[in-house]
Amino acid sequence: MMEAIKIRNLYDLRETIAAPLLEQAEYPWEVLGRIRDFIIALGNTLPAERFEKRDGDIWVAKSAKVAPTACLNGPCIVDEDAEIRHCAFVRGSAIIGKGAVVGNSTELKNVILFNQVQVPHYNYVGDSILGFKAHMGAGSITSNVKSDKTLVVVKSRDVQFETGLKKFGAMLGDRVEVGCNSVLNPGTVVGRNTNIYPLSRVRGYIPADSIFKEEGNIVEKK
Repeated sequence: MMEAIKIRNLYDLRETIAAPLLEQAEYPWEVLGRIRDFIIALGNTLPAERFEKRDGDIWVAKSAKVAPTACLNGPCIVDEDAEIRHCAFVRGSAIIGKGAVVGNSTELKNVILFNQVQVPHYNYVGDSILGFKAHMGAGSITSNVKSDKTLVVVKSRDVQFETGLKKFGAMLGDRVEVGCNSVLNPGTVVGRNTNIYPLSRVRGYIPADSIFKEEGNIVEKK
């Protein structure tokens, strides 16, 4: 499990503007506390012919679409051809990748969305990293704080990995599909190309190339 949850086995770093940040770490959650400062440093290097700088350390690509009712708080980078739809709420420390969709009533906080990620309807994504073409169905959320407020542990059948973090939502590998109204509990890590059934309650490590039907019922994709 330890090898499977490393950055190199979850993400194609060619598909994010945040690659220089992720290259500095072994496990993806190690960068959660550095996203804010990275955005500010990177934003100040983005070319003015392609990005508009707004007040509050917000950089929006000129090819991106941002609805007038969307709320953007910095620091934030909205990359090229991304779409921020009506009533989306970006609380800050968010990197929204090329061609990504942030939909109506979706809330983001301290996140990296790789290119072409879709969080299109009523999603909450906090303290999380979503890989290339990951998709969260309507109403699915990341829960980023344990109910007892203890530190988050990534668990599998045979290993428990102490993260030392109080806030840690979900790390979704490339092309993960999360079904509608699912809850990804604190410390969830989902391997590449995996599907999560609708109405699921997910925790711990879910292997790549699998289908999560319910706890204890995870099958390999054929």
